[in-house]
Amino acid sequence: MVIGGAGLVCGAALAFAARFLAVHEDPRIEKVLDILPGANCGGCAYAGCADYARAIVVDNAPINLCAPGGQEVIDRLAAFLGVASQTRERNVAIVLCGGDDEHAGRKFDYNGIADCAAAHAVAGGDKQCVFGCLGYGTCARVCPVGAIEITPQRIARVHPDVCIGCGACVDACPRHLIRLVPAERRIHVLCSSKDKGPRVKEVCTVGCIGCTRCTRLAENEAIRMDGALAVVDYSKDLESEAVIEKCPTRCIVKR
Repeated sequence: MVIGGAGLVCGAALAFAARFLAVHEDPRIEKVLDILPGANCGGCAYAGCADYARAIVVDNAPINLCAPGGQEVIDRLAAFLGVASQTRERNVAIVLCGGDDEHAGRKFDYNGIADCAAAHAVAGGDKQCVFGCLGYGTCARVCPVGAIEITPQRIARVHPDVCIGCGACVDACPRHLIRLVPAERRIHVLCSSKDKGPRVKEVCTVGCIGCTRCTRLAENEAIRMDGALAVVDYSKDLESEAVIEKCPTRCIVKR
């Protein structure tokens, strides 16, 4: 009788709570969630699509934060919510390093966990270039759509036609070699080394040696020097393929 009575009391308390303390969710949240692609990549800076949908409806978050959905999702959200559509430039990830095992040497044989952060923690990594891609696939494993492959020569490479621009790989790379760039841009400096030319030549045959030829050939100062490293300014147009042809180490590519 005691147990039964306690059960009845608890059941009544739960029924009361469900009736009078329930939080009623705005039905638009579910509709917005249906419009979002469901990638749950976190590229919008929210915990997932459900959290982003709630932020759009409740907190008036911008509707153009979903990279996987692109312009189509933005237009559908605008039509459903009755607000003006916004534009979003499609960005894709690129690994700013071309020094695979054919062009950049290794200091020692690393036999630890196949993880770039773990390898980087061991004497600064096994690669002679301390700025180069280690090639152990940390970025590939966090990519929600499988847009990154590790080539047989042990370097990460992004497939831009698959990339959704979520930025997960950017945060995962311990050497900060991955950057989101406008999808329509094709000319890139595939090097991140801050070393000067002589040292770069010692460790990599396709590294930037800081000769500054590209900066003189690029229109609108679209390539500038960051110390001894040539860096593309993606906010400016860069169409001159002369920067590719005249690069002595072939670290500038069209991709």
